[in-house]
Amino acid sequence: MKPFDYVRAADLAEAVAVHAGRPGARYLGGGTNLVDLMKLGVESPTVLVDISRLPLAAVEEAPSGALRIGSTTRNSDIAAHPLVRARYPVLAQALLAGASGQLRNVATTGGNLLQRTRCSYFQDVSKPCNKREPGTGCGARDGLHRDHAVLGHSQECIATHPSDMAVALAALDADIELYGTDGARTVPAAAFHRLPGERPEQDTVLRDGEIVTAVVLPAPGSGAVSLYRKARDRASYAFALASVAAVLELDGGRVRRVSLAFGGLAHRPWRATAAEALLAGAEPTPAALREAVRAELAAARPLRDNGYKVALAANLAVDALTTLAGRAGTPPRTRTP
Repeated sequence: MKPFDYVRAADLAEAVAVHAGRPGARYLGGGTNLVDLMKLGVESPTVLVDISRLPLAAVEEAPSGALRIGSTTRNSDIAAHPLVRARYPVLAQALLAGASGQLRNVATTGGNLLQRTRCSYFQDVSKPCNKREPGTGCGARDGLHRDHAVLGHSQECIATHPSDMAVALAALDADIELYGTDGARTVPAAAFHRLPGERPEQDTVLRDGEIVTAVVLPAPGSGAVSLYRKARDRASYAFALASVAAVLELDGGRVRRVSLAFGGLAHRPWRATAAEALLAGAEPTPAALREAVRAELAAARPLRDNGYKVALAANLAVDALTTLAGRAGTPPRTRTP
C-alpha cells in the first residue's frame, strides 16, 4: 500500500474543497470497497477525505411523503427502517440480499452506489483492464466472462455494476443529491451510473470533487407493490448473476404504472423502458408480461459464455411481475383471450 494523506473533514464545504483540490483524492465513508481495492493496489489515493462523521446519516420524511436518506446512513439501518420496509420493500430486500450483516453495519448509502465492479481483471493489477488502466485492453472479453455484461457493453469494457441497492433505486425513480464546487444538484438514480462506451474508467456522472449527500425516494403510488429478485451462484452472499427490481400499480385490472430495473446485466442498473412502455395500460397476463420482457432483452448481446443470463433475467422478471400482480389484487390470467 502506498503512503497517502488523511483529512477528517469538519464540514461538507471542507470535504469538497480538499477533494477537488487534490488529484487522486478519495472520499472515505465505510471503506468496505475502497480499502479492499487499496490493498489490491487497484486504488492508490493521494489523500483520503473522511466524511464518516459529517451529519449525513439522517432518514427524514418530507411533507410530500418522500423519504430522504443521508449518504452516510448504514445499509443495515436503511433495511430495518420501518418506513422503508412498509413503503419500499424492494429496497429493503435488495439491501438484505446484497451483503452480510457485518458488512451492512459498516457500508453506507453513498459507498454502496459508488462501489466498483468485481470483475477479476479489474481487481488483478497484472491483467489488462481499460477500467483500471485505460488503453490496456479488456482481458475479460476473450477471457473469463461468464459473470459479465450482456446489455450496453462496449469493445472497451464488459464489466457489470455490483450494487443491489442501486437496482432498487433505479426502479423506484429515486433521485441522488450531489454537492460539489458548483453547489448542489440532483440526478435521477437511473442516470447516475454510466455505460462504458470509450471511457469505462468513468463509472458515474460525478464531477470532480462532488459528493453524494442523499438519496430521495418519492412517495409511493396508491396501491404500489414492489419486489426484488436475485439469482446468484450460492445461497449465501454473492454478487448477482442477474437480478430484477420491480414496482407495480394496477387500476381496474390493468397496469397503471410499472417500473422494472435489471442488475447483473450491464455496467449500470438497466431500466427496462421498452418493457414498461409495452405494459402500460395492459392486463398483466403471463403472455403480456413475457412478451414485454422479451422485447426489452432483445437488445442483449451475450458473449461466448454468458448467454444464459438472458433467459435467467427474463424468468426472474416475469416471476417478479407475476407475483406483484397477484399481490396487487388481480392475479394474472392463466390464458389470453
